[in-house]
Amino acid sequence: MTPNLPLSARRALVGGSTQGIGRAVAEALAAQGATVTLLARDAARLREVAKELPTPAGQQHDFLVADFTAPEALAATVRAYLAAPGTGFHILVNNTGGPPGGPLLAATPADFRAAFEQHLVANHLLAQATVPAMQAAGFGRIINIVSTSVKVPLPGLGVSNTTRGAVASWAKTLANELAPHGITVNNVLPGATLTQRHTSLIDKKTAQTGQSADAIEADMLKLIPARRFGLAEEVAAAVAFLASPAAGYITGTSVPVDGGRTGSL
Repeated sequence: MTPNLPLSARRALVGGSTQGIGRAVAEALAAQGATVTLLARDAARLREVAKELPTPAGQQHDFLVADFTAPEALAATVRAYLAAPGTGFHILVNNTGGPPGGPLLAATPADFRAAFEQHLVANHLLAQATVPAMQAAGFGRIINIVSTSVKVPLPGLGVSNTTRGAVASWAKTLANELAPHGITVNNVLPGATLTQRHTSLIDKKTAQTGQSADAIEADMLKLIPARRFGLAEEVAAAVAFLASPAAGYITGTSVPVDGGRTGSL
């Protein structure tokens, strides 16, 4: 292992990695020497991003085309990839777009099923596909990009709050089961972060309330002690640390990256 590249001997699978937090995570892991396989829906965009990732250890990054809204097909794609020799992953980053906002009582059973499939079921199937190679290596990192709603439910995100809580409980249970194998499982909880998701939520609230985007963002900033929105790169830095050998004794935790907004310990 190269001292300045702690992940130079590791392979990482990163979901939702053509934009936003997912892309920033892929870049951060690659900069630490990991060989990254991107996972998302847009083949053209995946190809472009894979070419742009850092290669300080001479890595050859690649990508898989799949959709988190179809978990069985997603897992089948990953399993087929892993059938080739030397393709096991040491790091799995579960990341995909959040469910649409809205009040809880307005949600339909189909809304809940779709969210659980896209988040909990997809995460679980990917873990099942990737853990055997982690166990064989005696090293593994499963990191789930979730939300601060794991700790404090957020207004107007009823389905998301419910689903995120389930993912956090799943992760804690899995962390306890896998700890004896040198595999850690943790959640990173982004707060208000300047991504496409942030923009879409602001736009929806603008349409619902008639307030300007500036006014809505000003109200949001009042709740953030840091008085600014986060950057995708700041979330990625937390993921990169949890993926590193230095974080081997950290497991079963949920780490907010939110400028202090979450009102709990």
